[in-house]
Amino acid sequence: MKKYLQKKLNNEKGMTLIELLAVIVIIAIIAAIAIPAISNIIENSRVGAAKSDALSAFSAAELYLAENGDAFTATGQDGITGAELVTGGYLDDLGSFEATGGANTLTGFTINTDGDLLISGTATISGVQLVFAEATQDQVSEMPNGTGDEAPGEDFPAAGTATITVTR
Repeated sequence: MKKYLQKKLNNEKGMTLIELLAVIVIIAIIAAIAIPAISNIIENSRVGAAKSDALSAFSAAELYLAENGDAFTATGQDGITGAELVTGGYLDDLGSFEATGGANTLTGFTINTDGDLLISGTATISGVQLVFAEATQDQVSEMPNGTGDEAPGEDFPAAGTATITVTR
């Protein structure tokens, strides 16, 4: 039996050129399908990270108001800045709202007539930029991460003057 197998294996020279080309074509097709899908997943995660930073800033602003609400309304302040949240210990850092060189791109929070916090600022993560213009916490939460029907640079509708613009 051993001699039979050795004889058979000695006759086999390996794969033919056609077989090798077929394998390479199959691998190329799989790569052509997988690479765009993976890049979309990465982009969507960057949008999600920026949204998460905005929601963390909302939580910090709510804590700020809980502790300083009376003083805030008594002094007639117009809003809360990102710098106030960081220096007051309500937010560790600005995350995607921190520009290169440490500049603050979180313009801040204002309160509308309904008592809702409204965020304004620009979050940037690896080429994906979200611009928040007087958006509520619910509007930020409900914004999709994906690139489904919205075009790059499209504004996500919000009530009144609020918009969230995503630029990829």
